[in-house]
Parts: sequence; C-alpha cells; structure tokens
Amino acid sequence: MWEERYAKAGDYLFGQAPAQVLVENPWITGGAQTCLCVADGEGRNGVWLAQQGLTVTSFDLSPTAVERARALANKAEVTVESHVSTWEAWDWSQQFDLVVAIFIQFVGPEARVGQFETLRQAVKPGGRLVLHGYTPEQLTFGTGGPPFAENMYTLDLLSGAFSDWRIERLAAYEREVQEGRGHSGQSALIDLVAEKPVGD
Repeated sequence: MWEERYAKAGDYLFGQAPAQVLVENPWITGGAQTCLCVADGEGRNGVWLAQQGLTVTSFDLSPTAVERARALANKAEVTVESHVSTWEAWDWSQQFDLVVAIFIQFVGPEARVGQFETLRQAVKPGGRLVLHGYTPEQLTFGTGGPPFAENMYTLDLLSGAFSDWRIERLAAYEREVQEGRGHSGQSALIDLVAEKPVGD
C-alpha cells in the first residue's frame, strides 16, 4: 500500500520540511551522535537530523520513498544511510543514541507491543526515543493518519509503556499542520521523548 501511495504521489507526499516536533525541541539531539529514523518515508526527518550534525541511518519499506530520501539528502548536501527494509527485516540489534519514530501508527494494539519493544531495543543506554503521532481525537479532523482510533496514542498509553524510562516530554495538543498533501490541516498530536536508563 505504501509503495503504491508514494509512487502515485509523483512528488514528496509529506513535503520536504521536518516534523515540527523536531524543530521546536532542538534539545532532543543534545549529546547524540548517531540516530536511527524508522519508517522515515521520503527522508524529511532524517535529512534534517543529518543537518544538525548527527550520523543518521534510516529505513522505509517503499523503494520510491527511499529514492526520494536519497535525492533530498543529496540536495541538502548531507549523508543519510538510507535502506529499503520492512520493520520485520530490520536488524534491531543495532543501537543508536537517538531513535526517531514519527507517524508510525500503521499497526494495531497487539502489534504495537512488539513495535515498541524493538524501538526500546534500538536505543543505547542513556539514549533517547522520540515518538510523535496522533491521538484518537485526530479522527474528528481527518487530516492524516489511519482511520482507526485503536492505532492512536494517548498520554496514559505512552506513559505506561515507558514508565521505566525517564520521560522528558509527554504532551498532547492540537495545531495546524502543513506537511505536503499527506498531512494538511488541524491535527490532534502527541509527543513522547524518553531517555533509556543506563544499565538497561
């Protein structure tokens, strides 16, 4: 589905600018040298993070999206190690100072347990995880994301899933989003930034 969607778009479906959660919280990259951007689509977030001086690795299952991500990195004159990979095929034994997961709500509650576990595994002890997505209220706006309330995040869900980590930011809010044709209009958003304990 995603390859078909990106191929039909003909251009950057979600635009070329990074998600605002990154721009508005630049402290997120503090102390990090390496970064993994999961399901990074056309590369807008990975490229921005590389521009901040991080060594960025990314993957997405869509060859068309990854091709655009590489073109965007070339245009920005930065290096991003971009891979075509499914979530299941990715080597989750690799660990990074920063793991960024933006709008990855393409699985339901049962699969989300495993998804969160792989994300936790990919963060180095003392490193950070950034999750950015939609709350269930997004369904009333219809401006992006899946049409399934159970796929969305809530404050209780994220605080519970990462209760053993140091939560540095957890916020739900509404704002106008203009990210290409894929995300456009008033949106119900949620952010989590959590630090993995040293020793885990």
